[in-house]
Amino acid sequence: MNYLFPHQYKKIGLMALIPSVILGVVVIITDFAPEFLDIKIDFVLSANPFTKSTNNLLNEILGILVILSGVVVAFSKEKVEDEFIEKIRLESLVWSVYVNYALLFLAMVILYDFDFLFFMTFNMFTLLIFFIVKFNWRISKLKKTSFDEK
Repeated sequence: MNYLFPHQYKKIGLMALIPSVILGVVVIITDFAPEFLDIKIDFVLSANPFTKSTNNLLNEILGILVILSGVVVAFSKEKVEDEFIEKIRLESLVWSVYVNYALLFLAMVILYDFDFLFFMTFNMFTLLIFFIVKFNWRISKLKKTSFDEK
């Protein structure tokens, strides 16, 4: 499986993913925005094009960190990477896509305006999160089952 990152990258990814997700939740709940991350930029696609406005980069930084570290965690090899682990990985990915799009379909039906936009902000990350949780849950069940058999 040449498309997977080395196993050692998983720990590095987790060290970035966990604090990024926690800080992201805190930022959303508290509306925390440190001033040193404020920048003035031109908003081209706004009501007044090419006007300067202030934007805080914390959301963008955290979003990029969550995506990059999530991809590294999700697609790093296990210590033992065999055909059965590959099957679990594929099944977990398919399950995650189904659940993610079922939630998106539901959101399209019941959420409107800014509620839907808020949901879509989270939906950028849910596919990765669902996959990571499902895959690692299946792997832990597999390890527990093989340990119980011994």
